[in-house]
Amino acid sequence: MSLLLDTHILLWWLSDDPRLPVAARSAVSAPDEDVVVSAAAVWEIAIKKAAGRLDAPDDLLEVLATNDFQTLEMTAPHAMLAAGLPPHHADPFDRMMIAQARKEALTLVSADRRFPLYDVQLLPLD
Repeated sequence: MSLLLDTHILLWWLSDDPRLPVAARSAVSAPDEDVVVSAAAVWEIAIKKAAGRLDAPDDLLEVLATNDFQTLEMTAPHAMLAAGLPPHHADPFDRMMIAQARKEALTLVSADRRFPLYDVQLLPLD
């Protein structure tokens, strides 16, 4: 299985935050799992870090590589799919990650309660 980490899951992983669900911690640390981070998450982190709204590593791309996380670019087909999603969620970063998970057959890891409203494979966190 390949996992796509939502932004908050990635940040919780990187900071060893106790809010990270046990199921997510286990899945991300499993040696046979491919862990993917969207360019949308990197972009969201960079924007919020620059605005002083969150603390994140200055060398985020190096940290991702150190954790053996793959990165996923945003493509025009991803954008078209994100634009066509039902309006359950207004956050464009989250909509992009939902579209990417669907298009690339990835399992999305998120604690966002609105994600189950979409036709997307989610890692059970309960």
